[in-house]
Order: sequence, then structure tokens, then C-alpha cells
Amino acid sequence: MARTNSDPLATYKKKRDFTKTSEPAGTVADSGGRDFMVQKHDATRLHFDFRLELDGVLKSWAVTRGPSPNPDDKRLAVRTEDHPLDYATFEGTIPKGQYGGGTVMLWDRGTWTPVPGKDPRKTLEEGHLHFTLDGERMKGEWVMFRLKPRGRERTENWILRKVEDVHAGPTGALTEKFLTSVKTGRTMNKIAEAMDAVWTSEGEVKAPPRSGEGDRDAKRRGGGGGGATAANAAAPPPRSARSPSPSRGGSKPPKFHAVQKATLVDHVPSGSAWLHEMKYDGYRCLLALGGGKAKIYTRTGLDWTDKFPEIAAAAREIEVGSALLDGEIVHVDENGGTSFSALQQAISEGGRGLTLFLFDALEIAGESLTKLPNLERKARLASLIGDGQPPFILYADHIVSHGEKLLKGMCDAGQEGIISKRADAPYRGARTKNWLKIKCTRRQEFVIVGWTPSESKGRALRALLLAVHEDGKLRYVGKTGTGFSMATLQELREKLGEIEVKKAPVEAPRSETRGAHWVKPELVAEVAFAEFTSEGVVRHASFLGLRDDKSAEDVVEERPQPVEPAPVDDIKITNPGRVIFPEAKITKGQLADYYRAVAPLMLEWTANRPVSLVRCPQGRAKKCFFQKHDSGSFGKHVLHVPVKEKKGGTEDYLYVADASGLLACVQMGTIEFHGWGSKVEDIEKPDRLIFDLDPDEGLGFDAVKKAARDIKRHLADMGLQTFPLLTGGKGLHIVVPLTPKAEWPAVKDFANRFALALAEGEPDRFTATMSKAKRKGRIFLDWLRNQRGATAIMPYSARAREGATVSAPIVWDELDEMESGGRFSVKDAETLLERASGRLLQGWGEAAQALPDL
Repeated sequence: MARTNSDPLATYKKKRDFTKTSEPAGTVADSGGRDFMVQKHDATRLHFDFRLELDGVLKSWAVTRGPSPNPDDKRLAVRTEDHPLDYATFEGTIPKGQYGGGTVMLWDRGTWTPVPGKDPRKTLEEGHLHFTLDGERMKGEWVMFRLKPRGRERTENWILRKVEDVHAGPTGALTEKFLTSVKTGRTMNKIAEAMDAVWTSEGEVKAPPRSGEGDRDAKRRGGGGGGATAANAAAPPPRSARSPSPSRGGSKPPKFHAVQKATLVDHVPSGSAWLHEMKYDGYRCLLALGGGKAKIYTRTGLDWTDKFPEIAAAAREIEVGSALLDGEIVHVDENGGTSFSALQQAISEGGRGLTLFLFDALEIAGESLTKLPNLERKARLASLIGDGQPPFILYADHIVSHGEKLLKGMCDAGQEGIISKRADAPYRGARTKNWLKIKCTRRQEFVIVGWTPSESKGRALRALLLAVHEDGKLRYVGKTGTGFSMATLQELREKLGEIEVKKAPVEAPRSETRGAHWVKPELVAEVAFAEFTSEGVVRHASFLGLRDDKSAEDVVEERPQPVEPAPVDDIKITNPGRVIFPEAKITKGQLADYYRAVAPLMLEWTANRPVSLVRCPQGRAKKCFFQKHDSGSFGKHVLHVPVKEKKGGTEDYLYVADASGLLACVQMGTIEFHGWGSKVEDIEKPDRLIFDLDPDEGLGFDAVKKAARDIKRHLADMGLQTFPLLTGGKGLHIVVPLTPKAEWPAVKDFANRFALALAEGEPDRFTATMSKAKRKGRIFLDWLRNQRGATAIMPYSARAREGATVSAPIVWDELDEMESGGRFSVKDAETLLERASGRLLQGWGEAAQALPDL
């Protein structure tokens, strides 16, 4: 391999004194490899070192905020010196005082491939790189380009950006989600504490500290005397105890379950009570997982696993004890479209190159999910499969509201249409109006009852004769003579010849069926057509393919039905003109409209957990009060769960399960919804931690934002993913999702210890006590919301405050632009829906993580 005379590692060596550090001095390797790696580096400031192997060295950039899979994000990447290949596997600690001193985690690794036709050596010098990554975390197509220098800048600044593809995702889907090493599974705290790989000033690797050396070790790391620091107040348990991914052994794949079917309607349902998905042009299936095995059932329960070997193999890699998932297997073309005929061709050639889009979950880890709302089931599905197993298994995205726009986009792209689903509906193994299908063109299945011969030499048949079941017998609906390839015609002719009969199975006009050959009504064809005539015959019909997954007995004419309003509309709001927020001039009716609009989003967090209500029957400026029990005045839509009290006995607490429950509370004067950290099905085991940052009156929101980022970092170092929530007030909540295993005393103890450690470590900024006197000039880190019976404001709940503000989820990258916790109000329902429908908040509040050990 040709090299220049200059040493590409000269700058690397110049910055290091190898008599004081045992970092590899390194030489240019004789390598033509294409490895890449990312090291999470907690030095002067936290950053991610992105490195590409090229010409025997590692081309390196410091990505200050880490890589983002969102194509809209442009991440600053500061070019640093080339590193030797020996640097690629290091994970450990560089002592303070040395260049780059701090903790280093091997965060990702894999291979990279330049796009065809581009020489990366040349484009690197020109200031741009275009490549594909195949890492454990970073995948797909990425680009980098150099920025024009400004002023006297000494650094070479680049931008790292994801290209739109199947691996694109929301902003925090990489750095916020993946908090452990790909090499050892350790968190940043565990790496710092282990001291098993340290480039010391003496040039040696130190062993882990012996038992009893904790105090000296804490002092060496800057923890001070005997006091704890927030960074080492708690540490995550071993990987086996954290169980971010359920065990794959022991269980069997679940048995088949009848699938939910959609009803054909004449237009898209409006309002936020509906979520909308692309209607995939393929084979419906259920994916059953268990014990490391996978089964693929058709919609009728046939085992078709062998027909889709690549999908089955990818499914076996999904780490779950057992699961039963609903989806559609399709052939995706180069433009992202799906085609039934291309799917059939692929199946005939061995079932390769196909994709399973998953859109529902009936069961996960032995728990039936069919009674949960649609949105919650999709959230559980997304949490399970994450990015899926591209390109073989992917998560089917949806939008809330704006179904008309999605339908137009699908029709313009030549797709079949969309599926609209009630966001709060359970899963039913039948055809219901909770799932609706709206098609761009008419198409459905028909029973083949015969064929007419062709007058053209070499053509196997002229047309297929079609029928549907009606009133217990077959009704003739016409014929189709287009849409066939010559190979398809020959295949059809052979199959039809095997089931030919002399007697017609249906009454049909002689003018259309003269010379017809009749067959047993066993085969099902999918056909696109313009419309049914007044005589019930199809016009402009075109053959799409045979449906081996559907029974001829089930084929009936699909008649578009009118869309019925969502049942939430049956809640009558009395006195809708009463002004509830005098400053904002918002009425009770407008508040009800807000909750009706955001119900699909809010129920994901509020449904099926005990709630306390802030009721202001005469408006927020009048008397308001908390209520957590119900004597029956709320009506049938507001439910009760018995809860054991400390003093003995039980009390019935309120909870809601659907949008009607929310609206029933609003009808009774409710403005705010505060919820427990656990759900009614397992009330003693919380599924989240809440840290409420409550600033003293003299502190501005900038202090809150800085505190939130610091706390996020401390928790991330323990392996805990977090999410910010604007409270609608002056503060901010940090939400920590938990797998509900630990009970309330353990959760409360962890929250208390963390808050005390932070307050002891930075007493000028934080306090962990409620005392007003001790809060002066500080932020109260309210950990008390993490005890049994305590509540916290629910996402999307309105607040009984001036301006009619609401609690709203945001992502960490948005925090800097927020000027208060009251950024959104009741008037922003449309904005909140748009935010939730896009990529921005995908996966917000979802993480499979256990409470760390103390």
C-alpha cells in the first residue's frame, strides 16, 4: 500500500509524553480494513469520538453531542488527530492530568463502506465523506462534510448527518438509549470504578481496588472525604440482573390467535381518536416467538414459517421470552412501495428479500395485551423490537390525526391505501369498526368460478370468471382479463384444469360465459377494479394475484360503510361556555375539546393507574381541590381500584381507562390529572421514577435546565435512560422508566439516596429537603413523588394556572430552546399532536431498565 512520506500519527505523538502515559505510541498499520468505532469519552466535556479506519490509521472526529439517527439533525464533528489502530479496542480510564484524561467507553463498533464510485481518500481531502455503517448501534447511510472556516478557527469543523433510510429514527434513539459498552456491557460509572484498564502516568495497568478501599478510591476520583457523590451514589446491577432484554429460553411460541380485521369505509375518520398506518400490499401474518424459535402464521392459522426463511431467522434474534405479534409480509421495491404480485414472485423463488412490518402486539413475555388500548400495545411493541432486524423485520410507524394527508400521500405514490385504528380500542379477533380500511382504488378478493378460453395462439386463457358469497350462495360479479403475465396465465390454467367441473357453480349471463370452463369454487383471486355497476358487476377489473392465505368461503362483497363517530362523543359536557381560565378566556367546552384531541397521547401514560384530580368546578380562579376517591358521582366511565391504606382497610381510588373516562372527569370540573407511578394491575411495583426539579423563586429556568442536564448525566452514568417533561409550571420533571420489578420501599430509597448524594455533592445548587428556608437560592430535588400514594402531573394534562398551560414531553435536544416549563397550552393541541405523530417523540418514556443496586 502506497504511503506518503509524512507520518499521519505525528500530531498524535506530539500531544503525548509516552514516558508518562502507556497509551499506544502506535505505527501506521499495514491494513486495508474498514473498521469503525465510537468511544464515549468523559474528558473535559462529554463527547463521542467517531473513528474510521483508513490507510492504516483511525481518522477521528469528536462529535460533541453524539451521533443522531434523525436526518434533520446536523451534528458538529470536530476533526482531531489520526489515532493508531491499537486505540480501537481501548475502554477504561485515562488519569486526570494526562491528555484526554477521563473515562472511555467502547460505545459502538463495526465496519464502514464508502458509497460506490467514491474514493474516500480523495473526498476526505475535498471535505466530504459518504458511507454506510454496519455497527452494533450505528447503521445505514451517513454523510460528513467540512464547514468553511470562520475567522481564526484552528479546528477543522465537520457535520455528521444521517441519510434517510430504514435505520433513521428519532434524535435520542442512539445516545439516549444505549448507555452501556458494546465490549463489556458496563456503564460509565462501572468503567470508572473498575480501574481494570488505566493508562497511568507510570505506564502500568492498575488492578481493581480491594474490598475496604472504597473511601480512598472515592477520594482519588474526587469524591471528597466520606461523603457520597451523585455519580457513585448508586450503580447498576450486573447485566443478568438488569434484564434490558427478556430471556429467550424456556418458553414456547404462543398458539395462533384470531386476527383483527378492518372494515372498508368510504372516507378517512377525522379527529385525534384515530391513528393511521400505511395499508401494506402483502400477506397478513402473526409472528409467534418463544424459546429461541419462531413461527409465522397466516391470517387463518396456517404455519407458513418455511415460506419465509430470512424473516424467520431474523425473528429468532429478537430477545424475548415469548411474544405474539401482528404484521404484514411485503416485497418493498426501490421506491419504498409494496406490490402483491412482486411478493408472490419472491415467494415462488424461495421467500427471500422480503420484509415483515409489525404493527401490533397480542402478547409479550406471557402477558396478554389484547385488552390494552391500541396506542399502548404499539408502545410495548416498539419497546420490544426497537429498530427491528432490518431489512427483514421493521416496526410499522403511524400518525395520530391527519389521516387525509396520509391517504393522499399513499394514493399519489400508487399504494393501496391506509388503515385507520381507534387509538384507545382493544384487540378483537374479528372484523370490527375499530379498524377501518380506506383504499385508493377498489380492490378485494373474489372466488374464481371458471375461465373462458383464448382465441389467441399461445395464450392459456382469456379471462377469469368471478363470484362472491351472498345469502348462502355464490353470486356472479363479472370477469377479469388483464393483469396477467404469460407465466401466470400458464400457472393458472394448470391449477384450474385440476379442479374443472361440468356444472356451473353459479348462475351467470350466457352472453358473458359462452364457451366457459367451470371449476370448483376453491381458488381466491385478488382483483383491482374501478367500481361495481348497478347490476353488481365489476368494471375495469385487473388480476393482482392468487390469495393462498384466504378461504373461498369467507369471500363476500366489501361495501364501503360510513364512518361512525368515536364513542368519546357520547360524553355530554354541560355548561360548555363557562369560562375556566379567565386570563386566557378558555371555556369548559374548549378544555373538553383539548382533552378529546390529546386523549390518544395522554392515555398512553394516564390510563389504568390511580389518579388524583384537581377539580375547579367554577374555574381556576375560584375554589379548587384534590380528589382521589369517588362516591359514584363520576359515572360508569370513571373506574375504581381498591388500595390498602397504611392504617388498615382499603379505599377505592379513581382511575380511567379510555377517552370517555377523561371527558367524564372534565365534565365534573377536572382540570389536572396527577397519577401514581404504578398501574392498577400491579400497584405495588412502580414503572417509573420521577425527579421534580422545583427551583426557589429567585432562580430562573436556565438554572433548572443546567440542573436537569447534570442529573441526566449522573443517571446515564448509572445506565438509566431519562426523558424530560415540561410540567406546565416553573419546574421540570425528569422521568426514568422502570421495568416494574422493585417495590415502593426500594424505589423510594433509591430516589432518596440519589437526591441526598446530589445535595451533599453540590450544596450550593441543590437541596433534598422540602424546607422553604433550606431552599433559598437552590433547586429542591423532589424525590418524595417516588413513594407509595404520591402522584405526579401526567403528560399532556392541563394545569390550573394562568395561561392554561399543559404538561408536555420534550426531548433533551429541545431543552435549550425552552424558556419555561409552560411552553405549551390548551390552545396547542394541534401542535402537540403533530409533535407526537412525527419522529421527534418516538419512544419517549420507553425503556426496559431495572432499578440499579445501591
